[in-house]
Amino acid sequence: MTSDNPLIDRPAIVWFRNDLRVTDNAALLAASEHKHVLPVFVLESGVNARAIGGARKWWLHHSLERLSEKLADLGAPLLLMSGDPSKLIVDLVETAGASAVYWNRRYDPAVQAHDAGLKHSLRSHNTVVESFAGQLLHEPTRVRTGSDTFYKVYSPFWRAIEGDIEDRAPASAPDHLTPLPNAPRSEKLSDWGLLPTKPDWAGGLRETWKPGEDGAHERLDAFVSEKVCGYASMRDVPGVESTSRLSPYLANGEITPAQIIHALNASDVDASPKDRTVFRKEVGWREFSYHLLVNQPELPHQNHNSKFDDFPWKDDAAALTAWKQGMTGYPIVDAGMRELWRTGWMHNRVRMVAASFLTKHLMIDWREGESWFWDTLVDADPASNAASWQWVAGSGADAAPYFRVFNPIIQGEKFDPDGDYVRLYVPELANMPSKFIHKPWTAPGDVLAKAGVHLGETYPMPIVDHQQARNRALAAYDKIKDAA
Repeated sequence: MTSDNPLIDRPAIVWFRNDLRVTDNAALLAASEHKHVLPVFVLESGVNARAIGGARKWWLHHSLERLSEKLADLGAPLLLMSGDPSKLIVDLVETAGASAVYWNRRYDPAVQAHDAGLKHSLRSHNTVVESFAGQLLHEPTRVRTGSDTFYKVYSPFWRAIEGDIEDRAPASAPDHLTPLPNAPRSEKLSDWGLLPTKPDWAGGLRETWKPGEDGAHERLDAFVSEKVCGYASMRDVPGVESTSRLSPYLANGEITPAQIIHALNASDVDASPKDRTVFRKEVGWREFSYHLLVNQPELPHQNHNSKFDDFPWKDDAAALTAWKQGMTGYPIVDAGMRELWRTGWMHNRVRMVAASFLTKHLMIDWREGESWFWDTLVDADPASNAASWQWVAGSGADAAPYFRVFNPIIQGEKFDPDGDYVRLYVPELANMPSKFIHKPWTAPGDVLAKAGVHLGETYPMPIVDHQQARNRALAAYDKIKDAA
């Protein structure tokens, strides 16, 4: 490629982060206009950002393998580096003789600050730096209320953005990339230690997921062609695969929300307007979560509602461990926690029930749950994870009223009436009649014996009584609700 533009005649660096895809990637397209392209991914250190958890590390390894294959097919192999990108990217510009660096924006406040500093440093050395949108449909700082503040309630936020969600055609991948001659030697992905080995706990993840851009679009195609019909009524049923399961692909940037909305709008399946709207609102909740995080950077570790700073959380290590291990004695909660450990994912309805149980039945600080989800979810996301935990706990923006304490028995009976979900993840209860599967402690002795269930031995008794726990939580709330 030759050009009258001397900048384009020199190499460009495209820095991949949480945008591990080649389609609808504005940074990659900008770089592809240059004569030579050097794609790079940095396993970051020295950045004041939260390290990803174990499940995300497993996903990252496989996602980088897929991205490397796609970039190699386009002509420019992916360079892997580890260290502080503030130094590595600057040095790489000099080594490659690059005229420009392109990346897609991130919105975690800590990495935003880092990226702004790097951008300033590069520009001070006369390097062109451009960042692009793509992870979200709307820039969080640009959606404002009539009084020029950020939205703290989801419904008006959704009304503000709904009419502005454009159905743009997502960009294709570049046709070809010309690699940088004599590019630096890449580090080996296998040397990064992202995969668990001793023990290898990722068997269930391997059985459940196909990380990478192709896996993302297979999920999307299956959803818009098969599962969007009836989504509004079926999305709360955990025993049926009725949700999109696109969240891990969004978290790792293997697909964009624009691609999802475009596919949904282009689908000619006979889905009702309600099915489509309810799904779009789920995409909107992710947007709202980032809107909160950008405007309130302390969201992952501080109560949005300062009244909860005085809430009397319990320090109960045994109860926390029982919750993590799915041994609370409440089958729907335990099924969710075991699904999480086995697959790195949990059905959204059950996430709410499990989170409510931790914060309200056990009165354990929501930050403990947020931290556990951060480590074990393949879709762990700094905005959605924190915003959703605070929503359930009652301390967040647009939070569910604190006095709404999910009854795990009723939730199980309503959304898993035949016990299919519980039987899958709590196999020791597989032979329990549906009538008792969500409350096995109420079953007669002969029923338990026939089902092979020995409470306190093969399956635990409830670690708390629902009504007593609910009353305790409400009494604690009463003490803070009128605080200044």
